[in-house]
Amino acid sequence: MSGHSKWHNIQKTKGAQDAKRAAAFTKISKEMIVAVKEGGGIADPLYNSRLATAITKAKAANMPNDNIKRVLEKAAASGSGDVSVIVETMTDNRNRTAGNVRHHFDKFGGSLGTTGCVSWMFDKKGVIVIDNEDGDLDEDTVMMDALDAGAADFEPEEDCFTVYTAPDDFNAVAKALEDKGYHFDSAEIEMVPQNYQKLEKPEDIDNMEKMLDLFDDDDDVQNVWHNWEQD
Repeated sequence: MSGHSKWHNIQKTKGAQDAKRAAAFTKISKEMIVAVKEGGGIADPLYNSRLATAITKAKAANMPNDNIKRVLEKAAASGSGDVSVIVETMTDNRNRTAGNVRHHFDKFGGSLGTTGCVSWMFDKKGVIVIDNEDGDLDEDTVMMDALDAGAADFEPEEDCFTVYTAPDDFNAVAKALEDKGYHFDSAEIEMVPQNYQKLEKPEDIDNMEKMLDLFDDDDDVQNVWHNWEQD
């Protein structure tokens, strides 16, 4: 009976340890998922410092790599449909502006991440939009003029042409095109999305539109860029 009692005690101790470890893994898994969500859907620790900290904690707790991988895949999948938004502000009161921006996000189902947390999804470019509403401009001519001026890319659209430049080349390209008599609908340095996300639910689309309107009405907000693919 003593052998049976010893085995029973070992099993009981091991069961308690396993339960404690499982609880720790669950807690850390939640931390990783929250880190990805609040980091703008970024499931890469290189670009998400909070996630990197959570992964370090997981490894210190001897959480298997397969478990960590599954949690990251789950977190990435849950955030894959999220629209990323960059808000550029100018303020004399950081607390007021941060509070207002956070409120705008929270009010319509978004969340304010850490500074620069979604910047890796965008490229900083000069963007010059040339008006062609009347259809008078020849696409090949405009393209060659833009490339000769030092543009990096050219995109023809229905009633305009969009010229992309490296940020450092923006002023020179804009001046060269102005000197050729082109009229701009807009010309500025922008954060251009690498990929776009669609919103399928009407309520998500409505919330996004209302949130962007709030940012537009906020005096501290200078620019807003996002990767929402609008129809």
